[in-house]
Amino acid sequence: MAKAKEKDRIKKHVNIVNRRASFEYQFLDKYTAGVMLKGTEIKSIREGKVNMQDGYGVIHNGELFLHNMHISTYTEGTHYNHEPMRVRKLLLNRSELKKLEKGLQEQGVTIIPIRVFISDRGFAKVEIALARGKKLHDKREDIKAKDVKREMERGF
Repeated sequence: MAKAKEKDRIKKHVNIVNRRASFEYQFLDKYTAGVMLKGTEIKSIREGKVNMQDGYGVIHNGELFLHNMHISTYTEGTHYNHEPMRVRKLLLNRSELKKLEKGLQEQGVTIIPIRVFISDRGFAKVEIALARGKKLHDKREDIKAKDVKREMERGF
């Protein structure tokens, strides 16, 4: 009984966010995709050992693949352990893939991972965004807006 409660607690707390993405990119559209993983990869994700700051998505032959997302090797794994930087296939509906393909036709638009989490059913999911890189003045405006909001909450 105690093990079941511990597993539920671990499942609910896996929420790995790419904080740098919201600073570097303007999100045009967001999607939630399943990920095809190996056994040791899901165990590493549950431990929170994921780095997706350099990650990006590529559409190849009508399928979406995630490159440069680092999932550390599982410490208890054997010789069947996974390669940390391997290319992973993302699972989306065909209509969502077509929307992404259409969005990628624009200049300066890319697909980036925003967040990795475990769903209610225990599957690993990646929230991806169709994003456009921000210019320096856009970043300054965002920082200014955050400062104003923070001051308003303080009551100054």
